Amino acid sequence: MRPILVALLGFVLVLLAACRRDQNTCELNPEVANVSAPVELERLEKPFFQIKNSADAKRFITQHPLFANQFLQRRQFPTDDVLAGTLTRLATNAGLQQLGRQTDSTFQESEKLKSELQRMFQHIRYNFKDFQVPPVKTFVTGLSQDMFVNDSLMVLGLDFFVGPDARYRPNVPDYILRRYRPEYVLPTAALAISSKYNKKELTNQTMLSDMIQFGKSLYFAEQVLPCTPDSILIGYTNKELTGVYFNESKVWAHFLDKKLLYTTTPFVVQKYVGERPNIPEIDKTCPGRVGAWLGWQIVRKYMTNNPNVTLAQLMADKDAQHILTDSRYRPKPRRAER
Repeated sequence: MRPILVALLGFVLVLLAACRRDQNTCELNPEVANVSAPVELERLEKPFFQIKNSADAKRFITQHPLFANQFLQRRQFPTDDVLAGTLTRLATNAGLQQLGRQTDSTFQESEKLKSELQRMFQHIRYNFKDFQVPPVKTFVTGLSQDMFVNDSLMVLGLDFFVGPDARYRPNVPDYILRRYRPEYVLPTAALAISSKYNKKELTNQTMLSDMIQFGKSLYFAEQVLPCTPDSILIGYTNKELTGVYFNESKVWAHFLDKKLLYTTTPFVVQKYVGERPNIPEIDKTCPGRVGAWLGWQIVRKYMTNNPNVTLAQLMADKDAQHILTDSRYRPKPRRAER
């Protein structure tokens, strides 16, 4: 079997799978379109960089109390004077100002960002009626925090997502750094929001429970961002995604042969679901977090086999074994023809 044919067939399979998902779900469901999810988007970069002295900084704090209290953690500072001094030093830093200009140039279309956020929030509210759309603030954090989300506030640290042309970039390994580009803002937000609904059994932590937990998060993101490619949701390159789809049965067989599903050893679990450039225990070309990717495929199969289960019911289900059993997940080897 020629390797080039294997790679080509795998690439075609991935493309076909992506096309099927896009064609079926990318068009906005009329019921989703009717969901009210108004977005209050405020760009704080400009007023932040207008800070020239402590008085300006105090005025910024006073004008944005929710942001100051929750994101800037105002109460962690002994006085507002101390926080104001910190903000002034940041706002007048030449390097951060340069990064701010690059951020503004990359994300200058505020209405586009607002529209994308609204569509995501409509999908979330369609599935979770109790979801309250938080006010959204964008900010240049000095590469200190990429995302902040709770029930009352969302902050997008857009300087993280400028991309490879940024003067300063997050201090993370390259395999993580490639996920800090503009197209990853919404998936990062969706995955963060998913944690609000993603229930998990707090006892008996196993590899399987972590796999399903990550799989549910990715499935949530897929449902609320139906036009987003799998590669962006999981953060794999196209080559990596092609490889894991083509070798899905081999990856699954590794988990079974090594009796990994029910291991409770944190170090072993982390090797397969945590951040790593690759997983040489399977193959040097196998990307990190493949356990999370497998969990995603299991959850997809479970939802296909149980069409009456809602997204809300899935996210509330703590029983990883139940999801695996009812998924009847049995990936078949893919074959390439000569």
